[in-house]
Parts: sequence; structure tokens; C-alpha cells
Amino acid sequence: MSLADHLRELRGRLVKAIGAVIVTTVVAGLFYKQLIDLVIAPLPGCTTVAEGTAGSGRCGVIATNGLLSPVTLALKVSLTAGVIGASPVWLYQLWRFLAPGLHRGEKKYTLAFLATGIPLFLAGAAFAYAVLPTTARVLISFTPDQATNILPVDDFLDLATRMVVVFGLSFELPLLLVMLNLAGVLSAARMAGWWRHMVLGIAAFAAIATPSSDPLSLLALAGPITVLYLAACAVSWINDRRRARKNTAGTGLSPDEPSSLPTLHEPDHSPAGTRS
Repeated sequence: MSLADHLRELRGRLVKAIGAVIVTTVVAGLFYKQLIDLVIAPLPGCTTVAEGTAGSGRCGVIATNGLLSPVTLALKVSLTAGVIGASPVWLYQLWRFLAPGLHRGEKKYTLAFLATGIPLFLAGAAFAYAVLPTTARVLISFTPDQATNILPVDDFLDLATRMVVVFGLSFELPLLLVMLNLAGVLSAARMAGWWRHMVLGIAAFAAIATPSSDPLSLLALAGPITVLYLAACAVSWINDRRRARKNTAGTGLSPDEPSSLPTLHEPDHSPAGTRS
């Protein structure tokens, strides 16, 4: 294909992807109140301002700031839901644009990574949503007893979105490690040798990524990532063993059988006429 053909192909894929996002955004806009209720469900909200004042900092008054804030919030929630809802379409369009430049084996691995990466990201996002109530209660508990905590919905939506993205991308770590192993860049032995540094790095990342300072939220993120890291080590070890058996079968030698070629310390007793 010429450059102009590639550009026309890209334009067609972009039109289909953006059209799918627009359609799902419009559909989500019809149910934006239900979506907002779903987003703010983890917040320990107070029914009245007076209850928030005398609530010993255990709840907050959920509010919006300004006249245009509800409209902005509705657009933000609808667009976020539209991008997530249309993800199968725009991921497929991206795949169709890149597929002509890939070999058959590369296409197979790409489909396998997509089939694994999407569920891992969704699992991380669901885990983040499950941790949000605990995170919100811990953060609100720092409110002074004589103060009323006003909880803007916009701020909490930004916090929830950041946690969902961070948790979802964190769950992609084992997929990245397995991909490097399949490419021959990283071996299972080296991955296993890094376990102390990996556990320490995962704990530090979880402490930075989680907005609350409670150990429960830290363990909620660090624990699953560590388990997935160990699972990636196991998958890489199986792949390394399979690759070693394949290489051994190709040479007809066992891994412990020495080569029959003469070494530097052994004289070559072949006839003079056969030497090259």
C-alpha cells in the first residue's frame, strides 16, 4: 500500500472508532444519573449538613460546585462510559489497521495478548472499585470532629478514575513480563532472581498509587500484583523449559551431553589431508 492508501485506511478506522465512542456516549448520557449514582456509591455520604457536622468526621456531604457543575459532570461521566463501552470496537479497529503489517505468528500472539490483557485490566478496575469504599472511609476519618466535610462529586470522580486506571494498568505487569519472555528478552531464572526487588518495588508503587495511607489499601493493590508476578514467573519457566526441549530435539543432544568437537586443550588427531 502507498502512503496515501495507508492514510485513507487510518481515516476510515478512526471514523469507525470515534463513531462508536460517540454512539455509546449518547446512550450512556441517557442513563447518566444512574451512572453517577454508581460512581458515588462508595462514598459514605451524610443525608443532611447537620448530620455531617455532628458525624465525628465519619461521613461527608456529597455536593456539586457551581451552576454548570452538574452538566460538566454528566458530560464527563457519559464520555468515560462511552470510551469504556466502545473499547471492543476501537481496539478491533486498531488491530485491523496493524494486522496487515504482522506475520501469522505475530497475529496469533497479538490476539492472545489482547484476549488476556483486556480481562486483566477489567479485573484491576473492578478491584479498584471494590477498594474505593475503604479508601473513602479512611480519608474521611481524618476530618476534624467539629468540621463538615464537603465532598465534591467532580473530585471523587477524578480520584475514582485515577484509581481504576492505575489498578487496571498494574494488573498488566505479568502480561508484559510474559511478552518479554516469549520474545527471548527476559528469562524465567532472571525474573525469579529479582523477586526481592520486585516485591519491594511493588510495595513502593502501591504506597504511591493508593491515595490513602492505610495498610489495607496498600495490601489490596500489592497483594494481587505480587501473585500475578509469581504467576508470570511460572508461565515463563514453563515456556523456557519448552524452548529448551525444542532446541535439544533439533540438535539430537541431551542438555547434559558434551559436544564431540575438539576443544582448545585437546589435540586434533584428524589426518592432515582432511584438515581445512
